Amino acid sequence: MSWLDDDQDDEPEFDETTLRARPNPKANRPRTKRRPAHADAVIARVLGVDRGRYTVLVDEDTPDERRVSATRARELRRMQIVTGDRARVVGDRSGDEGTLGRIVGIEDRTSLLRRSADDTDQVERIIVANADQMLIVVAAADPEPRERLVDRYLVAALDAGVRPLLVVTKTDLADPAEFLSHFEGLDLEVFTSAQEEMPLERIGAELIGHSTVFVGHSGVGKSTLVNALVPSAMRATGHVNEVTGRGRHTSSSTVSLRYRGNGGNGWVIDTPGVRSFGLGHVDPANILGAFTELAEVAENCPRGCTHLPDAPDCAIVEAVAEGRLGPNGAARLDSLQRLLSTFGHQP
Repeated sequence: MSWLDDDQDDEPEFDETTLRARPNPKANRPRTKRRPAHADAVIARVLGVDRGRYTVLVDEDTPDERRVSATRARELRRMQIVTGDRARVVGDRSGDEGTLGRIVGIEDRTSLLRRSADDTDQVERIIVANADQMLIVVAAADPEPRERLVDRYLVAALDAGVRPLLVVTKTDLADPAEFLSHFEGLDLEVFTSAQEEMPLERIGAELIGHSTVFVGHSGVGKSTLVNALVPSAMRATGHVNEVTGRGRHTSSSTVSLRYRGNGGNGWVIDTPGVRSFGLGHVDPANILGAFTELAEVAENCPRGCTHLPDAPDCAIVEAVAEGRLGPNGAARLDSLQRLLSTFGHQP
C-alpha cells in the first residue's frame, strides 16, 4: 500500500451531523413556501366587509344556506377581498355565534368595478367584484343632477364591461327632460321615480338574474330605493342640507343584499354615496369599445385619433357628417366625445 493510500484511509468520512446548524431561539418550525391544498374548502359569496371580518354566504341557494363570519388567511394579506367576491372558505362554517371560518383563496373575477381618488391617481380602489350591472341613481332636484358625475359612472361601467342603468328620482320636484337629453345617444335604460310613484316592478325585472351595484351621489334617494326593493335591508336614509345642497353620507359600507322578485332572484349591492369618481385607472380604449358600431368605423381613423370634434381625418366624424351611421349617429358620436372629454385622455 502506498503512502497515498495511507492518507486517504486517515481522512474522516463526511457526516452531516458534524455540520453546525443555525440556532433557532424560538424553537419553532422553519418557514416553508408550501401551502396546504385546502381540498375541503367551499365556495361562498362575500356579502360585506367590516373591520377585518367578512360576512360570507355558504351553500348559496340551498336549504342549508347560512351566513358565516370569516377572517382572511395570512397568505392573502396583500389581496383586496371585496363584496361580490367568490371566496374559498375553510374552518368552522356552521355560522354559529362566536365561530369563525377562514378565507384561503378567491375565485377568478368576472368583473371589477373600480375608482381612483382622482384622475391622476393610478391607485385603484375596488368597489365591488363580479357585478354585471350598474344602477346609477340621480335626483332631478335636491340635490341638482350632475351630468359629468353620471358620465364618470358610465365610463367606469364601460371600462369594467358592466351594463349601466339610470334611475332619476324626485321627478315630482323637477322635470328631468333636459338632464336626460344629454344621454340620448347612449344605449341606456332609464327609469324615472317620484315619491309616490316608484317603478319598483320595472326596476325589479331588470335585477332578476343579475348582480347589480347601486351608485349615486349622497342624498339622491339611493338607500330609499334599496329599502323599497329589499324591505329587509333597513339601510339608513338621510336628508339634503338646505345650505350646501349636499346629502349626508348614510351608507358607510358596501353590502350585498338578495332581491326576491316574482320572476326570480338577483343581488343588489348598495354602496356609500360619493361626490367624486376618479378615472385614473381606466383604459380609454374600453370607452370606444362600448360603442360597437363607432369602434368598427374607427378602425379607419389615423393612429392616435382622439375622435373629438377637432380631430383631423377622423373616420367617425366623417361618417356621421355623411349620414352613413343613421339617424342616431350624431347623438352617439356626441355621447362618445363627451365621455372621452370627461376622461381627458386620448384613446
